[in-house]
Amino acid sequence: MLKKILKWFSVAMVLAIAGLWLFWPSNLAIRGPLLDFMTGKQLGAPAADVMAKRFKLPEGFRIGIFASDVNNVRSIAVTASGDVLAASMRPGEVVLLHRDENSDGAADGRTILAKGLDWPHGIALADGMLYIAETERILRAPYDASSRSLGTLETVFDGMPPGGNHRTRTVGVGPDGKLYVSVGSSCNVCIEEQPYRASMLVMNPNGTDARTFATGLRNSVGFDWNPRTGGLYATDNGRDLLGDDTPHCELNLVEDGADYGWPYAYDDQQPDPDFGSGNEDKVTASKPLVHGFGAHRAPLGIRFFDPETAPPGYETAALAALHGSWNRSELAGYKVVSLHFNEQGTVEERDFLTGFELNEDVIGRPVEMAFDARGGIYISDDYAGVIYKVGWGDIPVPGFAMAEKTIADPLADFDEMTLFAMAENGAEVYQENGCAACHDPAATTEGVQAKELKGLASRYDVGALVALFAAPPGPMPAFELDRGNSEALAIYLLQTFGEN
Repeated sequence: MLKKILKWFSVAMVLAIAGLWLFWPSNLAIRGPLLDFMTGKQLGAPAADVMAKRFKLPEGFRIGIFASDVNNVRSIAVTASGDVLAASMRPGEVVLLHRDENSDGAADGRTILAKGLDWPHGIALADGMLYIAETERILRAPYDASSRSLGTLETVFDGMPPGGNHRTRTVGVGPDGKLYVSVGSSCNVCIEEQPYRASMLVMNPNGTDARTFATGLRNSVGFDWNPRTGGLYATDNGRDLLGDDTPHCELNLVEDGADYGWPYAYDDQQPDPDFGSGNEDKVTASKPLVHGFGAHRAPLGIRFFDPETAPPGYETAALAALHGSWNRSELAGYKVVSLHFNEQGTVEERDFLTGFELNEDVIGRPVEMAFDARGGIYISDDYAGVIYKVGWGDIPVPGFAMAEKTIADPLADFDEMTLFAMAENGAEVYQENGCAACHDPAATTEGVQAKELKGLASRYDVGALVALFAAPPGPMPAFELDRGNSEALAIYLLQTFGEN
């Protein structure tokens, strides 16, 4: 019976795709791997020479393949023991990629933790529990990172609407300990009748007291909390069929009770041509976007760097994965960008990882990012079925001989007398500003976990630390230091905590 259902479903899918291509309006573009996406086709991992020619990263970063053959991999998360959890969506599995213990940068093995799931997309770890977001429900089970064992899955919430154009669900655990779940719209643009559509939900970890947190979010696949401000930021896929450059795919600061416009408005309170007229009150009440990615970029995952382990210059930044366009005459997206937040609340977007698309040739589509305890960056690609690893400093990456790499001494330009004098001054600054209360386990108060400093020389030089003191990431307090004391403190830290 199941085989017959699958057969007829496949036939219906082929007919639908054929109709889409035959009867699509001639003035509206269909480009990119749309057919492959609809059928679930996988390309496989790119060869090393292709990666070397195509992929571009900022100076100092390197990329390799952490794991391949992870079918339709979507959300990923790093466990407390350094393994990588991955939602393999179409096969309906959650896969555990074993941590790199032989320092070659690649996964040392894999285990299927759960199978038979209904389009598992979002995964999250918190308080010893693994949460999995299927299309219609949220599951959870105890997870022991040290033994790599998953307990019995239980349903904590099953009130989400099924199917529709956007059937992926993303789950995250907020700083308040609550579960947050994004539910996409059923259509390109329409008035929804089902509850929870085009919304973000919030509930207790056991699924009780579920309610709508924010609405008007057409398809916010990715979200994360800014560690400096606590603000919840979410990507949102803008509507299609309004041309190459309208409207923006959005980055929104999602607030309790806010409405972000869809289907009545987009961008900065711009009326939608289908539903804006006659709904001017809804248009003017909609909350404007924080940042526009451009039209049809399809932003999915977003992850803020941990300020404690971020590469220099990225302490206050986030990464966002642009899955890539299909409804555009020229392809756009197909890359990972960094988002740099300034004190005024605006965002500067920079290319981080490019090369998934080149001259209309697509070799991958990035989905999600995750960070390990050292600052290594993992990036999932559902089109190639790959999880990439990006490293910097002495973080091992597949294909790079780390033993041959040497790290420059950040204090090499200072003479011995200068270092001695400034380090003494820096030690006084360290004590006067109470730094030990946060970074020395022997000096912290009961119940406070120390953020031990180590390995600073592989991540910072004096100038980078001075810049960090001038714009400290939360929860690090602001310093009122002149240039001389800032440099002295930087030298003391690099001398004292430079090694791992």
